[in-house]
Amino acid sequence: MNILMALSQLEVTGAEVYATTVGDELNRRGHQVFYVSDTLTKPHQGEYFKLRFNKRSIPRRFWHVGYLIYLIKKHRIQLVHAHSRASSWSCHVACKLTGTPMITSVHGRQPVHASRKKFHALGDRALAVCEAVRDQLISSLGVAPELIAIGRNGIDTEQYRPVPVPNNDQPVISIIGRLTGPKGDLCYRLLDECLDLEKYRVQIASGSQIPERFERFKDQANFLGYVQDVPALMATSDLVIGAGRVAMESILMERPVFAVGEAQAPGLVTADNLDATMASNFGDIGPKDLDIDFAALPARIAAALNIDYDATALAARVRASYDLTAVADQLEQHYQSVYVHRLRREVPIIMYHRFIRDDSEKGVHGTYMHVNMLEKHFKLLKRLGFETLTFADLAERGMASRLESGKKYIIITVDDGYKDNYELLFPLLKKYGFKSVIYMVTGEQFNRWDVESPDNPEKRVELMSPAQIREMADSGLVEFGGHTLTHPHLNTLDKDAQHHEMAENKAQLEQLLDQKLSSFAYPFGSHNQDSKELAQELGYPFAVATNSGPLAMHEDPYQIRRIAIFPRTDVFGLWRKIRGSYVFRKTKA
Repeated sequence: MNILMALSQLEVTGAEVYATTVGDELNRRGHQVFYVSDTLTKPHQGEYFKLRFNKRSIPRRFWHVGYLIYLIKKHRIQLVHAHSRASSWSCHVACKLTGTPMITSVHGRQPVHASRKKFHALGDRALAVCEAVRDQLISSLGVAPELIAIGRNGIDTEQYRPVPVPNNDQPVISIIGRLTGPKGDLCYRLLDECLDLEKYRVQIASGSQIPERFERFKDQANFLGYVQDVPALMATSDLVIGAGRVAMESILMERPVFAVGEAQAPGLVTADNLDATMASNFGDIGPKDLDIDFAALPARIAAALNIDYDATALAARVRASYDLTAVADQLEQHYQSVYVHRLRREVPIIMYHRFIRDDSEKGVHGTYMHVNMLEKHFKLLKRLGFETLTFADLAERGMASRLESGKKYIIITVDDGYKDNYELLFPLLKKYGFKSVIYMVTGEQFNRWDVESPDNPEKRVELMSPAQIREMADSGLVEFGGHTLTHPHLNTLDKDAQHHEMAENKAQLEQLLDQKLSSFAYPFGSHNQDSKELAQELGYPFAVATNSGPLAMHEDPYQIRRIAIFPRTDVFGLWRKIRGSYVFRKTKA
């Protein structure tokens, strides 16, 4: 996807570190990330465009909106991700005018006033960095709870490894953060009221210019300016004072952290208070703007330098909550949901069964397609510029890759594995350069499940031979998926019987093909929770149903919805079904 990260800042902030960290991870996954902001200090991949969001006059805001529209159109931006109030306001308007999906990460407590309540400007979804932000958005601004999710800061945990305890001749306390705004006020009070600058060696790392009021501390504290290698600074510290990312990163290095932020002072972070401390983003957000007993802090800081606790266990819990890979996974989920539901467009997954040459091969059930019509379908797909995906492609490249900018993807699936798939489908796949997924029954030689149906028996149709299956798989045009041994209604079987049907089928196909299977199809589309759990336990990344499941395929990879193709589905009918919005219109109707 093409993603625009929008920030408004004049110096390094936690929001910038978050945006560039997850942005680099998204780039690594194949997305294309762009940035727009007043400044951008952190190293990053992707183009950066300067836009002075902090100039907030009415003419300036019109200019911001116009420039954003230009960027969205020029770079085919598919989703805008804003990270501040100033940028989100302009992005919200630009996205409304262009129909572009938008997400806002809310990194701090929001001002409460009438205009903010009426015009949240958060886009399609808000990602609150902690529970305190989420609660304030709901209680103070009236944002609907269903529009908010928790979106933790993502940390590249490999950059922050445990370090030995430093051998300092006197305790070294590092304060990391801005010297302007509320954080600057906090730092000033810590230096003025809470820290014995003769007893401790205090060092302050900040990208801010040193304000005049801090001049009085220069002889007693070390103002380091902007520090590129923050982990090295933390490694020399006996205690780190900070909030948000500063606290998380220090914990990962197993250095003691005294959490104090713009709202609260949770104090030394231990296993006992970690959950509550995370909920406030390590002190940065609370029910009030400032709720700190500064008179009590000197004793609490002194005690923090002497308390023993299990730093390794604490670091493991923080790593699990803020690991960059997990956070990026969640972010991709939000991006896909917002994109698909906002545009009401999903990659079509069409479902065939068998193919015939003439009317004599027609069946009782409507699961056949004349090969001449199949070729017309393929001609239409080629004319419309569709490219085919398989579930093996999605397993390798990630589910979000289906939304790649400038691409029109479709997934062609074929159930049961009839001999005519080899004889009629396979030549057309080669002719048009298309790929398909065939779900293969392995415990039968013909369609016994239909032939022996007491209510509506079908004519006998042969399944493919092992040699035919291998030849199709070796071509690179066909992915084979599991479809049970005997094609039963899985929801009528107990879990052990389902396991036998699914596991044996998978083992037989993987032995035949000498490769892992990527997807499974529930016969008749019939399944229950046991079926879905078994598909996952057996190692399938995906499982497909028929006409059930979420409208966005990534929202339940074990109940992916498909679009059935019937004998009467002509070229116009296929065009209607592959437009991307078909399942949205169908379910609404």
